[in-house]
Amino acid sequence: MKVTRNKNFIYLVLACLVAAACTQKPEALPKFMVTNDLNMDRSFETVEIKLKDIKSEGETLDTSKNYTIIDAETKKEQVSQLSDTDGDGTPDVLLFQPEIKANSTKTYEVVLKEGQSHKDTIPSCYSRFVPERTDDYAWENNRVAFRTYGPVAQKMIEENVPGGTLSSGIDAWLKRVDYPIINRWYKKELETEGTYHEDTGEGLDNFHVGSSRGVGGIAVKVDTTYSFSKNFTKWKTLETGPIRTSFWLDYAPWQAGDKTISERKYISLDYGSNLSKFVIEVTGTDEVSVGLTSHEKDGEISTQVNQGWVSYWEPHGDSEIGTGIVAAEGTMTAYDNYITNKTDQSNLFVQLGVADGRVTYYAGFGWKKSGQFTTKESWNAYLKDFAQKINNPLKVSKL
Repeated sequence: MKVTRNKNFIYLVLACLVAAACTQKPEALPKFMVTNDLNMDRSFETVEIKLKDIKSEGETLDTSKNYTIIDAETKKEQVSQLSDTDGDGTPDVLLFQPEIKANSTKTYEVVLKEGQSHKDTIPSCYSRFVPERTDDYAWENNRVAFRTYGPVAQKMIEENVPGGTLSSGIDAWLKRVDYPIINRWYKKELETEGTYHEDTGEGLDNFHVGSSRGVGGIAVKVDTTYSFSKNFTKWKTLETGPIRTSFWLDYAPWQAGDKTISERKYISLDYGSNLSKFVIEVTGTDEVSVGLTSHEKDGEISTQVNQGWVSYWEPHGDSEIGTGIVAAEGTMTAYDNYITNKTDQSNLFVQLGVADGRVTYYAGFGWKKSGQFTTKESWNAYLKDFAQKINNPLKVSKL
């Protein structure tokens, strides 16, 4: 009987320990306050929470776990994405897009969710190299899509092989659905009798780029001449996801007068944005020109260089389209509506100063037929608000 009592006592102690462990609260993770200082409601703007701020100093964050964000008041989970912003192969920030009223703050919590995040086959923000269509690189989100061209397409032109493209301009793919279309359109073009040059309900590719700057390609002006690179030579996809896709493109050194220019583009596109972000690493010049193609030269130009934006609104097929460039206050110094009889060389340029070997700007478009922007005024209002927001970003502070 004595032995039985001892066994029962041990079982009771173990049961109490297990019960205590099960009722322990999970490890407390920090809260963050997001502040909107502008007199406008904010949404579809990506903020970053540094992963090093989630743990105490000296502790290691387990990035294999599913960290996510919830609204501290409603407890509603926010769409989020781990991102490697410094290119070392390890995530360093957690991205999400809060909705915050004008002149207000909201509090969010970081939580550890059971299991791994579900990953869609094709996320909302998506990009990839496209070897099956020569060697394009294409990217998209829920509102817009773009592409540009690689070295095989350039070689085909240089060797007089049909089907090549010689351009470092940025092409606009005019989608009017919120789901991914890149893979669908390439398959339609290459594997069926259909073509992405015709709109069957999702949009189409009828935006001519040629050797123009398209929507945000760069040039360097020497005297009165604009010079620019050929096709990209190397590429790397950095991330795709529900919030952001990003990648880089390298270009062979090129000449602008007696200047030798080197160029690498870091490009990203966030959910809900009509504008891609371009960070250009450049040497050989202290000023870069960013262009919007003028096509038939019948568009309407709007410029607010002091606010950091320019717009080109033009007839386009059976609809209209607005293109635009936005940059941080003080970085855009001038604009030039460059008109010439040379094919594809007429562009609306803005001049941006190079600082510490970099130029940063945003460029994109709004197609009237998509229903996103139906007038020049609505497109210009979007660019104006976008400029205000990048100059007054949402502030994140750890509580």
